[in-house]
Amino acid sequence: MVITLETTASDAVVEAVFRLAARYEGVTPKKHVFQGVGERLVEVHLVGSTRQVPTEPFEALDGVLSVVRVSTRYRVIGRHGTDDGTRGFDYNGVRFGRDQVHLFAGLCAVDTRPHVDETLAVLASHGLQTTRMGAYKPRTSPYEFQGLGSECLPWVFELAGKHGIRVVAMEVTDARHIDEIKTALERAGRPTGVMLQIGTRNTQNFELLKHVGRQSEFPVLFKRGMGITIEESLNACEYVASEGNPNIVFCLRGVKSNLGDPHRNLVDFAHVPVILRQTRLVVCVDPSHSVGRKDATPDGVPDIFHVTGQGIIAGATMVLVDFHPYPEVALCDGPQALTLDQLPKLLGYVRTVREAYEKAVTIVNAS
Repeated sequence: MVITLETTASDAVVEAVFRLAARYEGVTPKKHVFQGVGERLVEVHLVGSTRQVPTEPFEALDGVLSVVRVSTRYRVIGRHGTDDGTRGFDYNGVRFGRDQVHLFAGLCAVDTRPHVDETLAVLASHGLQTTRMGAYKPRTSPYEFQGLGSECLPWVFELAGKHGIRVVAMEVTDARHIDEIKTALERAGRPTGVMLQIGTRNTQNFELLKHVGRQSEFPVLFKRGMGITIEESLNACEYVASEGNPNIVFCLRGVKSNLGDPHRNLVDFAHVPVILRQTRLVVCVDPSHSVGRKDATPDGVPDIFHVTGQGIIAGATMVLVDFHPYPEVALCDGPQALTLDQLPKLLGYVRTVREAYEKAVTIVNAS
């Protein structure tokens, strides 16, 4: 059961809801706060066996806007009742929601300081404030490059601040990585912000999901599992939200299947509207790990561009894409990394497709 409070409701209303919930055995109330563009929304979720709990006593409380019985498993991230908006969130001066597409371009795996510096300089020259920089890299083979780990964090954060990058998407594979990132940020003077990425291999690492959810400092970029269903991925995502952190971006990155050959994975960006319909999450697409190669079609447009367009035309508002100043020497996923001279072309492509999406929505919704 989800109890939504009026935007003007005080803490006393939350306390009243908690007191009333205490009358019902086996029910635990949890408070969730969602910060929108212009208002702050508070919900109290009653967790447990609520079938016999009546809605009327809660509806009668002053300050309660609505009470909805939830049949879906996605209590926190799901849409309920008449809720038709993506919540979104603000982080370090950047708004993540439905109104703007953010390009997180950068190194899949950080290798050298000069490469990071050169990449961020180019991003900044084109007005970007977001990037991806992998420090911890889970790999299929134990003999492949695993990332530089915590040793690169101080200078990655320093360079991000130098170039005005506000958010760095960075994968974590262990709970201790969160503490290492916090420590490095603090020692560097907090020149930037971090979005914690849950990679596809850790989608069902439930203890890691709980740790990420229990901290509220960093938003979370959650990648769909490469070989599990949408429902399984969303339930895993709910682990993060149910622990208290609702600031989540859901990323589609292709699914493991030879049916997608010659691409690295079967591109699943047709699921963008499915995620938007079932949840209140911001949706991201990762064309680099979906396609896995830089081939271009006869029209001269790389496959990575084309599938990026598929995600954006379907409503995605974030793109995670691999770039490297010299892909031939990259220590991770060089064959799929775009070159820095392709950045303005991708930006123009993204802008054009987003404009087409907005026009299409207007046409479809015209009375």
